[in-house]
Amino acid sequence: MNKNYEHYRALKAKIADINAAIAVLSWDQEVNMPPDGFAFRAQQLSTLSGILHDLSTSKEFEEVIAQLINDDTLSFKEKKNVQESFRIITRDKKLPTEFITKLSRLVSESYEAWIRARAANDYEVFAPYLEKIVQMHREKAELIGYKDHPYDALLDDYDQGLTTKELDRVFADVKVKLTAFVHKLKTHKQPDTSLLNGPFDKTKQMELCRVIATDLGYKWSAGRIDLSAHPFSTSFSPQDSRITTRVSETNLAESIWGTIHETGHAMYEQGLPTSEYGLPSGEAISLAIHESQSRLWENNVGKSWPFINAYWSIFQQFFPDNFKEHKALDFFKAINISEPNLIRINSDEVTYHFHILLRYEIEKGLIDGSYKVDGLDKVWNQKIKEYLGLEVPSAKDGILQDIHWSHGSIGYFPTYSLGSFYAAQFFHFASLAIPGLDKQIENKEFSHLLHWLHENIHQYGHIYTSQEICQKVCGEELDYKYFDAYLHRKYGLVYGF
Repeated sequence: MNKNYEHYRALKAKIADINAAIAVLSWDQEVNMPPDGFAFRAQQLSTLSGILHDLSTSKEFEEVIAQLINDDTLSFKEKKNVQESFRIITRDKKLPTEFITKLSRLVSESYEAWIRARAANDYEVFAPYLEKIVQMHREKAELIGYKDHPYDALLDDYDQGLTTKELDRVFADVKVKLTAFVHKLKTHKQPDTSLLNGPFDKTKQMELCRVIATDLGYKWSAGRIDLSAHPFSTSFSPQDSRITTRVSETNLAESIWGTIHETGHAMYEQGLPTSEYGLPSGEAISLAIHESQSRLWENNVGKSWPFINAYWSIFQQFFPDNFKEHKALDFFKAINISEPNLIRINSDEVTYHFHILLRYEIEKGLIDGSYKVDGLDKVWNQKIKEYLGLEVPSAKDGILQDIHWSHGSIGYFPTYSLGSFYAAQFFHFASLAIPGLDKQIENKEFSHLLHWLHENIHQYGHIYTSQEICQKVCGEELDYKYFDAYLHRKYGLVYGF
């Protein structure tokens, strides 16, 4: 037994424990906490963030990693863990503790201001906090350092090694190929969506959400579902990975496919090895790969024809008055309609990526100074008009719709599109590896697909980067062509081409 490595494991477990405590408080803040709790919750989160940073950059931790970094007795996995921890501590030490605590407090205050701004439908309520968030992230980029663009330093928080150069390449395909695909859809008649009109009983929706999540393989002994303003998934360990959803009586898709999306995230976390708790080998690879798991289950599975055909009778059982006069194919076409929407999370999987494109361009511009916080709502509205052809009627439907900037999550949005592109590529190779996958989905048999994901992605934790796991699973790098082919197959059936 390598005593230095065991010491390292013990320290990493402590760090994970504090991270989990922060996650619990953050989950409670969005699910259960009363409005008057914001001020002290900000203080509590700030204190824990400072403790976490101190422990993560402590001399004791640094010394044990220094002793292990060149230790040739370590196994492949152990070396990868130490190398990743060395990379992170080198990065974290560039950020002073006072910077971390200040940012944590600002984030809590900004979240509360975002809530107030949305209630008032007034961007100016949130703008001063966003200005501080942007300034601190510019400072963060300079403290960490970067090679080509300051935004690269922030992207690395969410997907190791991701750069603006790579994103510019990916979004060039979005601008050209996806724009052409959208124009193609416009030449065909839109499916009838009247069967999606409510009302849909909220209690029955939640019951149906639980049924579907159970079928997919979500372990309730290691999770739960709650309601929140903004659906999310959070994990405190592989044995406690929770999801939230939101329910609208006039929008069944919001709860059902929102739940499937978050279930995909949670099943990834539940699939991580418990023996590696706290170590990089027990953590998700990146947010792009995390998003690939949620998008794969939501879109490649949950909105596929085999899935709808399988669950149509169940939808009819839960909502007989809504669906008794309709057929499964009608429902499949209706839920897959491609039509621009002002709200990102309500957008279809085609036009969704224009939402990410405009957020990417705005974030990059905020960090390099080509965009200002003052008047940013007008920039937002202009880009919505350019990419989606829509007029933004209010701040709540525009620049205030997302929670991410109030959380200080600058650099996060691009992972959403990358996740969809990875999902299409992974699902393609899963289909090659699992004979009759479509038939299995039609029979509500998801265990083989979940096992394939466990074996090919989940079990490795963060031993590999996104790019490396893609090479390992697919034998090639991320390629937009798989997403393009997937859209043509599915929407050919939806629109009849």
